[in-house]
Amino acid sequence: MTAERVTCEPTRPIFPSPTGLITSVDAAGRPNIITLGEVFNLSIRDPVIVGIAIAPARYSHELISAGGEFVVNLPPAEMLERVLQCGQVSGREVDKFAQFGLTPLPATHVAPPLIAECPINIECRVRDVQTIGDHDLFQGEVLAHHVSPELLDAEGRIIPERLSAVVFAHWSFFAMGPLLKRWR
Repeated sequence: MTAERVTCEPTRPIFPSPTGLITSVDAAGRPNIITLGEVFNLSIRDPVIVGIAIAPARYSHELISAGGEFVVNLPPAEMLERVLQCGQVSGREVDKFAQFGLTPLPATHVAPPLIAECPINIECRVRDVQTIGDHDLFQGEVLAHHVSPELLDAEGRIIPERLSAVVFAHWSFFAMGPLLKRWR
């Protein structure tokens, strides 16, 4: 690789990032799903906090602001078409679970459901919201982390390549690649 560099427009400069299907509920308990190109860790212990950023005009922003809870669902690559479909319509008009053949499962600590087809589900309660540019950053304290057993090794660690996670980079979706080296 050459030492030469070209200056690029700084749009989504950190990549790839995991794609998430975020569930929330309205006041009547009706669930909604929003597709986000980025979900991220903010604190990895004491407490564990994940971040999601949503534009204030989005329906999910309204629901999460009112309810103070959300679930991050990490979809496998074979769900990509449904991931895209969930991002193309508003939950104000469409029941995305019914429309796209997804199965809601009850969460253990929050009102929004888990998505059964996603092998990793992370229940969160909002700790703080900050306006960051054109989005609001919801900081969610993780209350429960659910993982499909087939993703775990004998020691209970997640084997990411079994997930076939969807990652987002430069307005495109990819499957996460093979393991290069285990650090621990």
